[in-house]
Formats: sequence, C-alpha cells, structure tokens
Amino acid sequence: MILEITLGMPLEEFIIYNETAIRIGVFSSLLLIIGIWELIAPRRVAKISKLLRWFNNLTLVLLNNLILRFLFPIAATGMALFAENNGWGFFNYYEFNPLLEIIISIIFLDLIIYLQHVLVHAVPALWRLHRVHHADLDYDVTTGSRFHPIEIIISMLIKLATIIVLGPAVIAVIIFEVLLNAMAMFNHGNIGLPRIIDNFLRLFIVTPDMHRIHHSIEDDETNSNFGFNLSCWDHLFGTYRDQARKSQVNMDIGIRGFNTTQQTTWLQGLLTMPFTGKVTDYTINRRTWNVKNTPED
Repeated sequence: MILEITLGMPLEEFIIYNETAIRIGVFSSLLLIIGIWELIAPRRVAKISKLLRWFNNLTLVLLNNLILRFLFPIAATGMALFAENNGWGFFNYYEFNPLLEIIISIIFLDLIIYLQHVLVHAVPALWRLHRVHHADLDYDVTTGSRFHPIEIIISMLIKLATIIVLGPAVIAVIIFEVLLNAMAMFNHGNIGLPRIIDNFLRLFIVTPDMHRIHHSIEDDETNSNFGFNLSCWDHLFGTYRDQARKSQVNMDIGIRGFNTTQQTTWLQGLLTMPFTGKVTDYTINRRTWNVKNTPED
C-alpha cells in the first residue's frame, strides 16, 4: 500500500505486525463503548445480573482464545501467509487489483460465515454446540462472543480451509477478522437505533434489532437473520425477517427448556450444555412453531 504511517512503515505492514494489539484494542474499546451505551440507554430490561453474565461470558471468551492459541498457533492470518508463500488459493493463482482482492475476500469470507451459521442451525449435532450462544437469557455485547469451545474449533477449521482455497491477502484476513468481531459486538448490543436509521442500515449491515430476532425463543424467528455482518445474504437467500411477532422489548430471548442461571449463565453449565438432554429433531425444516400470534408494532 502507498499509505505510510509516522514511523515510516507501510500501513499494511504496520497492521500485520501489530495484529494482536489491534484486535485486542478494538475488542476492548467496543466492549467499553457499547457496554456504557447499554447502561445509559438499554433496549431491554435485563433478567439476570449483568456482572454475573459478563464474568462468565468473558471467562468463556478468554478460555476459547487460549484454546485457539494452543491448537492453532498460526491462526487465520498465519494460514493466509502460508498460502501466499506456497502459492495456494485462487488469489495466489491470478493477478487482481489489491484493493479489489481485499473487497472480494472480505465479502466471500462473510458469505462463508453466513453459510456456517445456517449449518449449525440445520445439523442437530452442531446445534447442540450452538445452543450455548442462543441460551443466553439476556442479549448484550458479550453474547456476540459467547460460543462453546468445540464450536470455536470447528469454526476455525472452516476458516482455515476457506483461506487455503481462496488465498486472500493477509491484510484482507485481518480486516475481516476485526470487522466481524466488531460487528458481532455491535449487533448483539442491548441497544437500539431510531427506526429510520435502523431500516436504512439494514440494507447493508446487520443491526441490533435485526439480529435480536434471531435470538427469539420462537423457532421460526431463530431460523432467520443469520447474518453477522452483511445483511445481503439474508435478503438473497430468503432468511430475512423484518420483525418478530412480539416487539423488541417484549420478545422472549433464549431457548425453550433452558431457563435457569445454572444452565445458561455459569461457565460449568455452558461447557456441559451440548452434552445434556436428548438429541432431538432440531433441523430447520422439521421444527414446528406457533403461527397464531401476530406481530406487534
């Protein structure tokens, strides 16, 4: 890249060299900003102590990061660099404008995340893992990073395989990782936007009110609005839902059958959740729901 920073280092090289610091900085900053926003103007009234939920959710985040560092020391950016050095992947076979390559890579990686999200809802065994994310009885900025360690490992394997096939530039992978994490924190926030702004933003990105519907206790609402970043995939594949039956304030969040803090909040319950209960018929096309209710304004 032509842009230079004050130290005389190319911007791209600076970002790659300081990836960890940038990611931690963005995560911490958004956690603070959105957390304060939630305290000042919460969209919904909390059911459980915020301190209790944040402690357990963030402990799970820390555990997941330690596991990933141990199992995948090179992570996604390292795999992108490895693919580049070995000529693996589409973009390492063909010449593209660097900026165009970054844009296409980010869009394609986002599509993979969308498809992966649909998959973990469609396959009963994977849904048992993904329940940890959905069983949160409240919905706030920490929910966006709350996943079972096994699901995190599977997600990383999918991401690494995608990078090998795509061969994106290292800088594209870093931008995507930071952007995805930032957007997940934003659209899981217990915050709201003016309706006119929310409706406009939904044309391009996933908003908190849009994604909150995905965390509804109603199965058909859960199986909608799968996007984490770009909203186009839900529109394109027919999984977009404008509103839940109940209002954003009154809709029920979580999963039926998981309604105690021991199950849904404490770390032990989150880690053992995939292995509790019967393996039920929970694929997308075979679930039933109550269609008698009508949407509220």
